[in-house]
Amino acid sequence: MAARVAARRERRGEARDGRVRRFTRAERMVHRTTGVLMLLCVATAACLYIAPLAQAVGRRHLMVTVHEWSGILLPAPLLMGLFSPAFRADLRRLNRFAPYDRRWLHAVRRRITAPVERPAGKFNAGQKLYAGWIAGAVLVMMSTGLLMWFTHLLPGISRTSVIFVHDILAWAVAVVLVAHMRKAYQDPEARRGMRTGYVDRAWARREHSRWLAKDEPDDD
Repeated sequence: MAARVAARRERRGEARDGRVRRFTRAERMVHRTTGVLMLLCVATAACLYIAPLAQAVGRRHLMVTVHEWSGILLPAPLLMGLFSPAFRADLRRLNRFAPYDRRWLHAVRRRITAPVERPAGKFNAGQKLYAGWIAGAVLVMMSTGLLMWFTHLLPGISRTSVIFVHDILAWAVAVVLVAHMRKAYQDPEARRGMRTGYVDRAWARREHSRWLAKDEPDDD
């Protein structure tokens, strides 16, 4: 009897202690691998373009090689994640902007912190905007990086312009990543969800009130 109850709870995404499953192992691996590749890109870029770091680290050829290949491999975790039904479902959630997401953004603009004024599905509006922005930024960074690496691909485009776009966007990505990690640091339960796959049900109801509702209805 106990085994059947545990199996039913597992199918509903609950742990034995009443916690709720937020991410599968595949989703967590996609996030971790993408994070490692992104940090490699940012760290090696810093070692190439910030003079004191470049002098301290040296090994410029190695830094260039690691930077180039970590950038090229950056989409690989996401592509591998597409084999996971749970990951594909989360991508659909991230791409769907519901009316209550606009309410969440309105509350943020007015600096209202009450959870009741910030309704969210599995992902809040800020996380959806971050995911969309970082995906677009990665595509542009990859495109400009390839044009810098293979200058003959589009000879009509100025290399100086490509470098300018790549460098400016790199600084923007670095700032956004720092903000992302800062928000994660401020929410231990969110970090626990990414680390273990499970979160506290009370946290889920408070911070993502629409998540536990079936199919996350789009009406406000």
